[in-house]
Amino acid sequence: MESKHAHGLPPNAYTPLKAGERYVPFIPASQVIPEITVRSVIWGVIMAIIFSFGAAYLGLKIGQVFEAAIPIAILAVGLSQIYKRKNTILENVIIQSIGSASGVVVAGAIFVLPAFYILQLQAEITLWHTFLAAFIGGSIGVVFLIPLRRYFMVEQHGLLPFPEATATTEILTSGEAGGGQAKTLLISMLVGGIYDFLADVMHTWNFHLTSAYQVVENGVIRWKSQLLGSVGSFLGEKFRLVWKLDAVTAIFGLGYIIGLKYSAIITAGSVLSFLVLVPAVYFFGQHLDVVIAPGTKLISEMSELEIFGIYVQKIGIGAIAMAGILGILKFGKVIVSSLRIGFQQLVGGHHELGSERTDQDMSMKTMLIILGILIILLFLFFIWISGTKIGLVGLLIVLLLSFLFTTVAAYAIAIVGSNPVSGMTLITLIITSLVLSTMIAPGKEIQGMVIALIMGCVVCTALATSGAFVTDLKIGYWLGATPRNQQRWKFLGVFFSAISVGLAILIIHKAYGFTLPGSTFENPIPNPNVVAPQGNLMATVIKSLMSDPAGQPWLLYGIGALIAIMLEMIAIPPLAFALGMYLPIQLNMPLLAGGLLSWVIINSSKKEAVKNARRERGTLIASGFIAGGAIMGMIGAILNLDLIGTPARFISIGVPFGLDETGRWVPQLARAATYYREYGQLIGLLTFVVLCAWMYYAAKKAARE
Repeated sequence: MESKHAHGLPPNAYTPLKAGERYVPFIPASQVIPEITVRSVIWGVIMAIIFSFGAAYLGLKIGQVFEAAIPIAILAVGLSQIYKRKNTILENVIIQSIGSASGVVVAGAIFVLPAFYILQLQAEITLWHTFLAAFIGGSIGVVFLIPLRRYFMVEQHGLLPFPEATATTEILTSGEAGGGQAKTLLISMLVGGIYDFLADVMHTWNFHLTSAYQVVENGVIRWKSQLLGSVGSFLGEKFRLVWKLDAVTAIFGLGYIIGLKYSAIITAGSVLSFLVLVPAVYFFGQHLDVVIAPGTKLISEMSELEIFGIYVQKIGIGAIAMAGILGILKFGKVIVSSLRIGFQQLVGGHHELGSERTDQDMSMKTMLIILGILIILLFLFFIWISGTKIGLVGLLIVLLLSFLFTTVAAYAIAIVGSNPVSGMTLITLIITSLVLSTMIAPGKEIQGMVIALIMGCVVCTALATSGAFVTDLKIGYWLGATPRNQQRWKFLGVFFSAISVGLAILIIHKAYGFTLPGSTFENPIPNPNVVAPQGNLMATVIKSLMSDPAGQPWLLYGIGALIAIMLEMIAIPPLAFALGMYLPIQLNMPLLAGGLLSWVIINSSKKEAVKNARRERGTLIASGFIAGGAIMGMIGAILNLDLIGTPARFISIGVPFGLDETGRWVPQLARAATYYREYGQLIGLLTFVVLCAWMYYAAKKAARE
């Protein structure tokens, strides 16, 4: 039996089964090997904690959460090399299943929880609130998906592509290559992490590459040339047109994995915002002698970042919102099919304890007990923050939307590998806000916002978790894991991920802040260094629906919505473009650099086998860059905490720290070392070029012609 599967899955793993044909997994049901062991559980928990912090940092930085399943699978295989008895493949499935809860719980939480800090409502919540919302939501997503397992795994065998599950399964089955892959991943994690730490935390060189920068001389804004400055300075004085790039490995690696097409679309959104809309607003508004809402001063007195944050970013928010709605509309057939499947399984399609090990789910009795406990916890949680009446209504809304949307999320992941989280979360917030606005007494809008955001977090985390859990179950189905084991221990991954993400969001808020000084509830000013685009979107939606609908810049939102509709009409993915419109251009330019390098590496040969080998090796290195850079970014945030004395100030080389007007230790760029001021960007550019060259040649090593 082992020789049959020695080099991969059975031939019928990815194809529909013929009449009477059976799928025999990599580890047959008759073969019992270790799955739940001390090492598989401990390493799974460690992966969940580490990758939760890293995913939270990257998600809040650029609005995209990297998928942790593949690097965790690679590390799980590689870790087996350090033990006398190597891990079995099913132990690695458990490590991957527990650890991969990190990315999905983070994806659900960072969509909503930053809105509390953006709206200055942090006094209304504690770590208990964030933990309970994320944990209960993730657990509901697991419970609601279990009855659907047999449908997605067995009944739809070979009919649904499961792109991410396919990639992860192939990594886990590549036994001989596992150690080498893990070594490459770890090296690239070290390279990426050390690079970003030296640049961002120690200020060894200036990674903020720009063609020009502003100074104020005698009350007049002047532009000084920098890299490529002769062009940048000239255009800057005339049109406020400045080229920028943050040379960091985490974003660069993400661009490589996204590929040239989508990284170019995202960057095009930034180009529209920064190089078209910002100059246009200044050009037409510089001569006006009145303040244009939502601004608080004359456009002629604004910098390009102020114009972007006050006017152009609002257009981006409108585009993101409309893109999410369009995504839901495009999933119309999927939603209808999902609802039909969900109700069928609820009525009587759940397959409990099958005759074979590989077909055994948690019993319906156990599931109902867990669901009952979650419902009681959720009800008590809502009563705690809102009272009995609103708590009961909130409970019903959350359970209904979670049941409907978890099925949609799982189906979407199974078909195209992407989850329409933003659109479903947006609809959840709109529904909850409209319902609660009729129940909240005048003057109690803040209380309504808190409960609506908590409800949104629960639903968002539920559907994000269910979408990813269907991937875990498919991996286990192909490889021969016991479904009941995956289902039971997934709750542990959700538990530790929920603790980690709440703590990570709080640390990043304390270290950097989601808004700039001077922000208020009425006028939050997004921090360009921690943009949290989805959180800002949700904050805008909840505020406009429950607090001040008349005071919102609906015209700017409407312009963004029209842009998204036009993009959809010409077959350009509107969500990717809209995300680019919202993000500062310096964060998206490294995405484009990564996408360009991926295109160069993939097309460095005409032989298909060579191209595939180089693509896979490059993806492995890029994954290491993302994980290493994101984890070191989180460590940098911890070192910037005032609570522990801002230790980063003692290791900063090029830029000294000083106390600002609020008594916080912050980098003093005006007092930067001479080499940093004069050559810091040149050093940053050279190190970034060296990094790209190293990745290019390391990827080409995978196959020689």
